[in-house]
Amino acid sequence: MLPRIAITAGEPAGIGPELVAALAASDIAADLIAIGNADLLVRARRGRRPAIVLETFDGSPRAVRLPGVVRCIDVPLAAPVTAGKLDVRNAAHVITALTRAADGCRSGEFDALVTAPVQKSIIADAGIAFTGHTEFLAQHAGCDVVMMLTAPGGGRLGGDLRVALATTHLPLAAVPAAITREHLVRTLRILCDDLIFRFGIAAPRIGVLGLNPHAGEGGHLGREEIDTISPAIEQMRAAGFDLAGPLPADTAFLPALLVRFDAVLAMYHDQGLPVLKHAGFGHAVNVTLGLPYIRTSVDHGTALDLAGKGKADASSLIAATQLALKLAARKAALP
Repeated sequence: MLPRIAITAGEPAGIGPELVAALAASDIAADLIAIGNADLLVRARRGRRPAIVLETFDGSPRAVRLPGVVRCIDVPLAAPVTAGKLDVRNAAHVITALTRAADGCRSGEFDALVTAPVQKSIIADAGIAFTGHTEFLAQHAGCDVVMMLTAPGGGRLGGDLRVALATTHLPLAAVPAAITREHLVRTLRILCDDLIFRFGIAAPRIGVLGLNPHAGEGGHLGREEIDTISPAIEQMRAAGFDLAGPLPADTAFLPALLVRFDAVLAMYHDQGLPVLKHAGFGHAVNVTLGLPYIRTSVDHGTALDLAGKGKADASSLIAATQLALKLAARKAALP
């Protein structure tokens, strides 16, 4: 049977429905289950070939899939959608689709989850506590997770570039207090374990960035490296893991240094991700480590300015689906 991948369409006014429709039109070898508004998905592909054929998902297994044929779990909209125009009334639609997909992954109904982008601001405007997919899925599953982006093939930097984050969607002013020794050890253990068991890297080498310029300059530019980051690194080394750092962030991504690591742990969102997106934007993949199931996503946002114009590039969603399939195959092969 084909591996079954749940695909959430994300923000209905963004490019998500177009991306899912483009993925459905591809010949990717998976039983794709689109979770979103059925009419919107059909409309997103109208006038292009191949058009998509939506079938209602009935739970049955599937051994063959024809390009353009995709099964769908229809999630009703609360208000009509105009491409590029956010509507707070449809925020609950996004959460309903995501919850349905997460429930299906936890029950084993789906082999993996791939998510199109959502608009965090409009969900928050609706009064729903939501800071991102990563945090939502962690809370739903009741576990600690780590956000990691990977640029397969490494883009401009060569090799497979993987950047994990110690903190995710936090204001910069809140980052230092969030970086505790206990949190870093938890984060590093999740990162190492998933690189071993999900990515098949037997002895992962991790480069850990400092928080401050020049990794604190021996305490003259901040003590987080001395008081928090170095003790966490030493604790993980004592447990047998291969870690280097704290490293100055301004030189850690030089190609000559980067080849030493299988992944880099950045302390905050905009410390590590600008480098990764410069290297592989549009083809990079967001992976949530630590979940009891596989979840990948695109490396970009809802692109409201492109929505409805037929210009959206589905490369990142296709790459996310391909990585989900690869991880699912490795998981299935484990004893």
